[in-house]
Amino acid sequence: MNRENITFPSGNDTCAGWFYPAVGEPRATVVIAHGLAAVKEMRLDAYAERFAAAGYHALVFDYRHFGESTGEPRQLLDIRRQHQDWKAAVRYARSRADVDAGAIVLWGSSFSGGHVAAVASRVGARAVISQVPHMDGIASTLALGPAKVVRLMGHALRDLGRIATRRSPHYLPASGAPGDLAIMTAPEAAHYLDLVPDGQDFDQRVAARFVLHVGFYSPGRKLKSLDLPVLVQVGERDETTPPGAAVKHAKRGATVTVLRHDTGHFEPYTGEMFETFVGEQIAFLDGVFKA
Repeated sequence: MNRENITFPSGNDTCAGWFYPAVGEPRATVVIAHGLAAVKEMRLDAYAERFAAAGYHALVFDYRHFGESTGEPRQLLDIRRQHQDWKAAVRYARSRADVDAGAIVLWGSSFSGGHVAAVASRVGARAVISQVPHMDGIASTLALGPAKVVRLMGHALRDLGRIATRRSPHYLPASGAPGDLAIMTAPEAAHYLDLVPDGQDFDQRVAARFVLHVGFYSPGRKLKSLDLPVLVQVGERDETTPPGAAVKHAKRGATVTVLRHDTGHFEPYTGEMFETFVGEQIAFLDGVFKA
């Protein structure tokens, strides 16, 4: 399938990505980005290929500070900056002659599954797809347990100290085994690195200051005020982003469709569960644009 390497500006940096042209009409465009510290090579191409084959352009990008995008320091997960990156990606998509500017769909998974809810109104999205999403910071923090929260907070404060003295960040691994010092340590977190292609040079560190902000980030609250079609796909065995919180927020949205599956957090990226999730997403898009 044809794929175009693209770049677009965001702030003082440059986001790198891919554009997959659709093989037929309509020319709606699905804008896609990944979750915690992940990069576009971690199976986002699989979703983009399926959307393009179904008649929808797909634009995939890495956030600043991650992957092939620029931005220093590396591995800095800044929620505000990532929201800006979404706006920049949509602005770039609308600048293309082959894109219907009024038919932009936001697609997010895990942490970006919350971002798409947060920024949808601001970018004038036509629809939103959010799978296994982070929707509630308090629920996510409570799921970690008090001992782990205290441990992670100590490292976050250490990172803040390095900011004050203009030193490079103090990092935490994005994933690890239960009991490890990492952000995601549920048993299923072992499958996070399974998404990295063979031979891919992948840095899974995250600047520890992120821990200070995630508990206050509850983008699911935006769902009740959205007046556009939203698909939320929840994994009922998800140990990484609390499914109950996602369902609670989704049910408050008058235009939100919630689909629940017997799956964990990482299964929707591959195999049979990938086919289920992407099939539902294409059916949702067809309902928005072809009904």
